[in-house]
Amino acid sequence: MLEQVMNQYNEAIMDTDRDRALMVVRDALDLGISPEEVVFRIVVPAIELMMKSISENQGVSLAQHFMAAQIASEVVDEMVPRFQKAPEIIGKVVIGTSQGDFHGLGKRIVSGCLKALMIEVSDLGLNVAPERFVDEALAHDAQVIAISSMMVHTARGENGCSRVRQILKERGLEGLIRIAVGGAPYRFDPELYRTVGADAWAENGIEAGKVISNMIREVRK
Repeated sequence: MLEQVMNQYNEAIMDTDRDRALMVVRDALDLGISPEEVVFRIVVPAIELMMKSISENQGVSLAQHFMAAQIASEVVDEMVPRFQKAPEIIGKVVIGTSQGDFHGLGKRIVSGCLKALMIEVSDLGLNVAPERFVDEALAHDAQVIAISSMMVHTARGENGCSRVRQILKERGLEGLIRIAVGGAPYRFDPELYRTVGADAWAENGIEAGKVISNMIREVRK
């Protein structure tokens, strides 16, 4: 039964059918499948399948990518309060777009994927000042600052990642908080993340979940 539900959910995701995907997981509860199983045996494997499809260049579209992340976020928000025991959060992230950047799609995709992986996300929104990234990371006890930039000048600019890195250095926080970046400029230049002082970059939202999970584990060792 669980395998059948998994297949139905994956089909809905690949068809970018949000309503059908949500109906599948809600019907699963009526069939006796637990909220925990919905998240960890249906939603998370679907995210992993999407990651595999992207890495193997199987023609996954941006719409499918976005839908997988958004539905994952919705399902996790709906299922977690029903867990018999509160799930263990593996870590915390603050995320936003760099100052001067108002493109939020990539950030929303990443947030959805992170939630499905039991990572607590504090979304700072768009046009975030570098000082705020650091202040909010401290306030939320976050292990990672995730910065999205969709334009070269906001990725490289003096109020982007490089300034966040400088503030971490000034405050002696480099060993406690890592920086992950993403967005179009980094796809065009895969070494740009080093230039701007980030610890890592991710090509897409699904991959960001893997990258940020690893960074959290490194910080929490």
